Amino acid sequence: MPTDPPSRWQFPDLADPDLDARTDDLIAVGADLEPGTLLEAYRSGLFPMPEGRGSRRLGWWSPVERGVLPLDGLRVSRSLRQASKHVEIRVDTAFADVVHACADPRRTGSWIDARIEAAYARLHELGRAHSVETWRDGELVGGLYGVSIGGLFAGESMFHRVRDASKVVLVALVEILRDEHAGSRLLDVQWRTDHLASLGVVEIPRADYLRRLAVALELPEPAGLRVTPGR
Repeated sequence: MPTDPPSRWQFPDLADPDLDARTDDLIAVGADLEPGTLLEAYRSGLFPMPEGRGSRRLGWWSPVERGVLPLDGLRVSRSLRQASKHVEIRVDTAFADVVHACADPRRTGSWIDARIEAAYARLHELGRAHSVETWRDGELVGGLYGVSIGGLFAGESMFHRVRDASKVVLVALVEILRDEHAGSRLLDVQWRTDHLASLGVVEIPRADYLRRLAVALELPEPAGLRVTPGR
């Protein structure tokens, strides 16, 4: 199991009744992107994202309505099953390439900057951040990356270069997480979008997310994501 560095920051207690009564998804601004800070944030129910596109101010977010994908609720169409047969799934063989593809400024809503890329590269070196990838004919055609802590997988972003490649990689991730602890694992996708909703993503209130997070953090890492730090 990876040894996690400490954090010099203390994040707000999201279970505080006064905080929970707020309707803002943005909880705090500032701190840094050191590995210990990031891991403490995820354990607290937060994730980082610039306050606005192009902003240098780092925001820490916890959606009032959190997007999660129940592992038994994934919707796989016949065409998606067919697409899965024509690609190869790999884990952690091209992490930096996946993050860089997700950061492409030409993508709608792109928010990943050089700071974010470097920060998650450090988490990857610690064995805490992972990529799941789709390959076809030796070419990377889709992927996603996220953070794994116990039974939590916090998805950060995904991309595709051919049709359905990002959907196929999400199916692969769900299969990795479906083990004897699947009922208590937590696949966090931050916000529910129409695209993600078509795959089975639902919204749950922040309080429910925090309760599920506390349970998930006590679980062992999924076998398919146990990577030696420094790989």
